[in-house]
Amino acid sequence: MNYISTRGQAPALGFGAAMMTGLARDGGLYVPETVPVMTADEIAALAGLPYEEVAFRVMRPFLGGFFADDEFRGLIAAAYRGFDHAARAPMVQLSANHFLLELFHGPTLAFKDFAMQIIGQMMQAALAKSGERITIVGATSGDTGSAAIEAFRGLANVDVFILFPQGRVSDVQRRQMTTPVEANVHALAIDGDFDDAQARLKDMFNDFAFRDRVRLAGVNSINWARVLAQVVYYFTAATALGAPHRSVSFTVPTGNFGDVFAGYIARLMGLPIDRLVIATNQNDILHRAMTTGEYRTDGVKPSISPSMDIQVSSNFERALFLALGGDGAAVTALMAGLKQSGGFTLPAPALAALRAVLDSGRCSEDETRATIARTLAATGELLCPHSAVAVKVAEEHLGASPMVTLATAHPAKFPDAVQAASGLRPALPPHMAGLFDRPERMTLVPNDLTALETLILERTGL
Repeated sequence: MNYISTRGQAPALGFGAAMMTGLARDGGLYVPETVPVMTADEIAALAGLPYEEVAFRVMRPFLGGFFADDEFRGLIAAAYRGFDHAARAPMVQLSANHFLLELFHGPTLAFKDFAMQIIGQMMQAALAKSGERITIVGATSGDTGSAAIEAFRGLANVDVFILFPQGRVSDVQRRQMTTPVEANVHALAIDGDFDDAQARLKDMFNDFAFRDRVRLAGVNSINWARVLAQVVYYFTAATALGAPHRSVSFTVPTGNFGDVFAGYIARLMGLPIDRLVIATNQNDILHRAMTTGEYRTDGVKPSISPSMDIQVSSNFERALFLALGGDGAAVTALMAGLKQSGGFTLPAPALAALRAVLDSGRCSEDETRATIARTLAATGELLCPHSAVAVKVAEEHLGASPMVTLATAHPAKFPDAVQAASGLRPALPPHMAGLFDRPERMTLVPNDLTALETLILERTGL
């Protein structure tokens, strides 16, 4: 199993190297050279299995033997041991043909735990074999950072630097990043928005002298292993609703497109996904791209669903690569246009290929609040703002196939917004009691590559 860059100029890598490398050296993102396909019988056999066993069967073909089977089963077991629901990703029914997939039962109460916990286990195992030390740098709009810190804090051979936009994450999200006491954890509040943080992260990867000096590794969804881990819950949800004997649709709240792309991969693997629906908040670049064919940034507008406050959706590049038939040169040209002029026009064949699989919708701030209140009254389910965005958009796309909406975070991560919409203030679970009593530790940093690299070199002593 080889992985190739979406821009076509980086060497192909095996799974382990692609995982540890993150961003390709030509600036592209790694994708599998071929996507393994599961038979209908293999998919049917997943129904009713423990989540860990489904993860093993879905992910194993992508590993290329990097981990032995028994070792990989052990890593999976360790990754999901800290989840507080036996099903890991349970579903609840909202209406006759509409289901909510709860992805917030991990240690940091967000869907990012599904990927970050297993990538943490896999990276630790790889480093134990090599004896190397790495520097992990991540950019977060709220949830990736806390999930990465939870997965890597306290490890002797890893330093973790997380960039988050100052003043643009919830208090719970910020404190999850700033209250860990481990010396290898560094929370950096950047003067800018998430797109700025993500741009500086990519700049660091493209500064090869710095990258090699600190042994830079990435845990954002630019890392293929992150996407791969998220493919699993599409299979558990779909088989629970009758796949492969009937098709299932999914609605995904997204800003960076990684969670949607995981569904795209699941469909290529043979899972009968009817429609994948992109749900955006007021930062609706993906919805505008799908409806107009113009992918053009328009400034990030702060919202009550801050994890979706993104204009440059990194993983959309992977979907473009597939929609363009694997034409790395074409992807490179489009990405150059994005960097130079803030956007590009989707080629007609690529747009048609994307529309064959993807639908999209937008949810305003008022509609998000109304959906939280309405869903609570109708079902008793209290939604976080991101999940509410998706529920509203999903309701506009209900059809013959069962619709599964991804609930990506626990409402207690956004208590002010949820209380304002519903009148209820969601409580943090017991394992997070005392979060607001702990001292915070963070560093304010400018939106400047040199300043960031200098700080990282000082902290790591490299």
